[in-house]
Amino acid sequence: MTKSSLDLLWGTGDRPSRGPKPGLTLDRIVTTAVGLADAEGLDAVSMRRVSAELGVGTMSLYRYVPGKTELLDLMLDRVQGESLPDGPPAPTDWRDTVTVLARTTVNLYRAHPWLLKVNEARSVLGPSALRGLELCLAGLKGPHGMGLSDPDTISVIIAVQSFAAGSARTELQATEAARETGVDDEEFWRVQRPYLNRAMLSGDYPLMAALADDTFTRETDHFAFGLARLMNGFETLVAEAAHRDPAGTTPDTAP
Repeated sequence: MTKSSLDLLWGTGDRPSRGPKPGLTLDRIVTTAVGLADAEGLDAVSMRRVSAELGVGTMSLYRYVPGKTELLDLMLDRVQGESLPDGPPAPTDWRDTVTVLARTTVNLYRAHPWLLKVNEARSVLGPSALRGLELCLAGLKGPHGMGLSDPDTISVIIAVQSFAAGSARTELQATEAARETGVDDEEFWRVQRPYLNRAMLSGDYPLMAALADDTFTRETDHFAFGLARLMNGFETLVAEAAHRDPAGTTPDTAP
């Protein structure tokens, strides 16, 4: 984390006082960097490359952004704000909040696959990140919320985002593998099929051999399946919280 990133995100940093190219703005720089990452991946983003895309000298960018680290922080906050609605957060049922959070997160990674390569464990919290968290809390802790403690509520958000990120990673890795190798899924499995058939007939894998023929060929929305199972678990958590007394015990655990 850098103070310069926070200054830029929250509008407290110094603005260029001399020499910037007319029309060059921080907004244009970030927009160009995001577009470059979307088109060519995160490795394509450098101060030199972004300046070339903008048709300015590299030093012109440094008048606005100290370096790539700060630029990446700005890019993250920019894309995180794309799906956020305007206006104050509207109270909603926690189930709707969880569903929107999961689908918004997976769609964010689909739109910007380079995000999967960013270490977000200690991301700088800018306006968009906080706005997104505020919207989540409005649903999870509002009138129709989950009734959980603050730490548990944050754990719910982390669980949903982690599930969505994992689903997106699996999906995007499959697409990336096909693009990089030039081998589609049908050809990939056609080559393996004879070896797998012999393995199944060997008797060494009885449980796999007994699987239904359509186990791996049936069209299944694995994301929807996983989200539904998560929701079932949260329902149980909410029910337990509703029956817990102020001392933190449930009827089954009370002395």
